[in-house]
Amino acid sequence: MKYTTASSADWRYSTPAIVLHWVLAALIVFMAALGWWMMTVEHEPGGQRWMDLHKSIGLIVFVLVLARLAWRLTHKPEPLPAGMPAWQVQLSRLTHWLLYAAIVVLPATGILGASYSRGGLKFFGAPLPAWATPARATSELFFEIHSLLVWVLVALVALHVLAALKHLLLDRDEVFRRMWPRRHS
Repeated sequence: MKYTTASSADWRYSTPAIVLHWVLAALIVFMAALGWWMMTVEHEPGGQRWMDLHKSIGLIVFVLVLARLAWRLTHKPEPLPAGMPAWQVQLSRLTHWLLYAAIVVLPATGILGASYSRGGLKFFGAPLPAWATPARATSELFFEIHSLLVWVLVALVALHVLAALKHLLLDRDEVFRRMWPRRHS
């Protein structure tokens, strides 16, 4: 079903929003894969390097997520197409805000877990200032939350991707294209 929209040039997300979306999407997929893989090698020789890499990239992800959230809060996107069922609009809004919550809290819990660990937090080998006293139980609690949130994020991303594909392949409306990088002719 096609829904009516404003002209597609006016209705697209801004270039910074599109770039942050796709960079974060790639980093989040990479980080989930790296996180699951590094858990299998964490006690192997050299395993700590993979943990440190995950933490360093996680810090970058956290900063980019905050930038994306700040951009989104100050740059409201155009509304979804007129004629879209109200339940789809509400589900879209709920899913997007749950995605934002998950991508903020997920790296935050990793940072907190590392901050309370004995090894502390390092950025590509450079130790960051310690602001927390190591506490194994606290560190493990944050890492447990971090691990559980990965599955929440995976479920939300799957729902997000399925909805995008629905708009692209079934509805054939402009919803998918508004976040797709522009083609320059």
